[in-house]
Amino acid sequence: MTDAAMDPISAIAPLLAGRAAASQRWSHLMFLHWRVDAALVAPLLPAGLVPDEFDGTSWVGLIPFVLDRATVFGSPPIPYFGTFVEVNVRLYAVDEQGHRGVVFVSLEASRLAAVLAARALFSIPYMWSRTRLEVSSGPGSTGQGSAGPEFHYTSRRHLTGSAHTDIVVRPTNRPVVGDLLADFLTARWALFTRTRGRTVHLRNHHEPWALYEAELLRLDDTLLAVAGFPGLAERPPDSVLYAPGVTTWFGSAG
Repeated sequence: MTDAAMDPISAIAPLLAGRAAASQRWSHLMFLHWRVDAALVAPLLPAGLVPDEFDGTSWVGLIPFVLDRATVFGSPPIPYFGTFVEVNVRLYAVDEQGHRGVVFVSLEASRLAAVLAARALFSIPYMWSRTRLEVSSGPGSTGQGSAGPEFHYTSRRHLTGSAHTDIVVRPTNRPVVGDLLADFLTARWALFTRTRGRTVHLRNHHEPWALYEAELLRLDDTLLAVAGFPGLAERPPDSVLYAPGVTTWFGSAG
């Protein structure tokens, strides 16, 4: 498939068709990405999808963040069950119509009800885990230098404690603007999932990301290996970005 036949890579989200079915607030996102051969990604994708590539390779993302203010079909924000730290491993794919989207290999979350609902309704592979975020003042975090607070994300999967991650990242005050790779990795306006015997395309919409360079201070991770990429966490990521957050709306599956 030629690039001209695929959805353009754009920091501006297309509008949803019809009323939003749900919304969520995503805060303090850390985008850690590694280059990988597309041949490693292809077997992990749902039927009808091929790896989406940038600069000759596919990419694997490890993304921790805080999810809250979740709503469903216009409901008020759901207390407790709609608030948790999430850590996901994700891939990038294109369908036969040229639509781009994210494919989640796993998503760690601490709310069992949310895990069960996402798996039952959309076959999204949420895993029940103990997830946490701690924010501490890093050296030089006075607001005058490039160093800021340190974000420490941890996750350990219940019943399978060997599936875990420990991530410490420090954002900088250096914005990322007009970077095509950053847009490729973060400006994703749909997810793909396999449910009821077919691959579906679930659209989302939010304001453009405010992205900043970030520094990975520590990574002790097995989620990437469990997802099918052994050894990947042992080398530095090829891209580390931070976003303060956005509110996201989801459309109906198509």
